[in-house]
Amino acid sequence: MKRQTILLIGLLVFFAGIQFRMVQSFTLSDFSSRIIVNEPAPVPTSNSPTWPGSAGRKVVEPPRWLGLALMSVGSILTLRSMKAPKLGLGG
Repeated sequence: MKRQTILLIGLLVFFAGIQFRMVQSFTLSDFSSRIIVNEPAPVPTSNSPTWPGSAGRKVVEPPRWLGLALMSVGSILTLRSMKAPKLGLGG
């Protein structure tokens, strides 16, 4: 793999880890929530929600360790991309 590719992947994984450390939960859209639950169509409810369309939304709470793990892997990949290349001397 080329050095710049490893650097890019490392930085993206590191910044994704920072993102996971900064947020407590993600609220998915109606479409994404239906894909996760495997419902073909929205289920009508008798109660009207405060915000229209927010009744079927799923909230995802990532574990706290996930951000640290992604930051660790990203930093290792970034440092690996900055390693000096082999000189090719010797046998």
